[in-house]
Amino acid sequence: MTAQHIAFEWTETNREWIIENPIRIATYIIVALIVRFLLHRAIDRATRRPQPSGVSGDVEARKPALLRHLREKTPSSARSAAVAERRAQRAKTIGSVLKSTVSIILLVWVVLSVLSVLGVNIAPFIASAGVVGLAIGFGAQNLVRDFVSGVFMLLEDQYGVGDIVDLGEASGEVESVGLRITTLRDIDGTLWYVRNGEIIRVGNMSQEYAVARVELPVALGADLDRAQAVALEAANKALADDAAAADVLGVPEMLGIQEVGPDQVTLRMTVKTKPNAQWATQRLLRRAVLAAYDEHGISLPHPLTRLVGATPSE
Repeated sequence: MTAQHIAFEWTETNREWIIENPIRIATYIIVALIVRFLLHRAIDRATRRPQPSGVSGDVEARKPALLRHLREKTPSSARSAAVAERRAQRAKTIGSVLKSTVSIILLVWVVLSVLSVLGVNIAPFIASAGVVGLAIGFGAQNLVRDFVSGVFMLLEDQYGVGDIVDLGEASGEVESVGLRITTLRDIDGTLWYVRNGEIIRVGNMSQEYAVARVELPVALGADLDRAQAVALEAANKALADDAAAADVLGVPEMLGIQEVGPDQVTLRMTVKTKPNAQWATQRLLRRAVLAAYDEHGISLPHPLTRLVGATPSE
């Protein structure tokens, strides 16, 4: 028997392992790579912000396609670089999650398909994977909770970069938003790292609009009607300035007496403002009302004091 006949018979006998199985394995890998490439490309197109078309005012068209169908709480009037950056980061993070999910699913499919081609019984692997996944789920449940909370936070647009938020233990301006960690810097400059799974409630002071609330203490014997009229007139004059009016969305409202104490009466006044402008508006109104009270002779409260144990001097 010649070497040619031996090689032919050996090839015919092991044809499945030499030709068919490698072709099937290569086909599975190529198909997975093609599908991964197409899906990643589609995700990139959905999460990438389109280039400006030259048409001004078409903000919706420049929004990432993925975010056009998601809930968004940013007001339509707030069109700034910060809002654009927030949208871009939100879309990028969601796109990263989608890409990782696609890659993991395709990798698992390829591995199981190759094992099946090689004649390996994959049923025990599937059962073991379930047990291992359950064990990892119990052992890393805090990590899983952080990621799940981060995904829902992004989908619901609870907060974003540049927002002023109160997360319970920490409050300040959000500097970065991730699937596991949110970082924010408080008024003292401290950078806080907050796990998303530990956030029970979120108070966002930068969505849609804000309210500047000003408490005005006056003396107990002051003319309250006159004090309210003077404060409201001073507020309207202060907000008539172009720089101040740009941050205001309404007119000042005098709500009246908020609290009565033993030596003072507290009046409350509010005005609707743009997000993050309430604090500057509060300071402006306090200064204007204080000057108006001084000009019109409206007395501020003087706390009543008493010396305990003092004896008259002889």
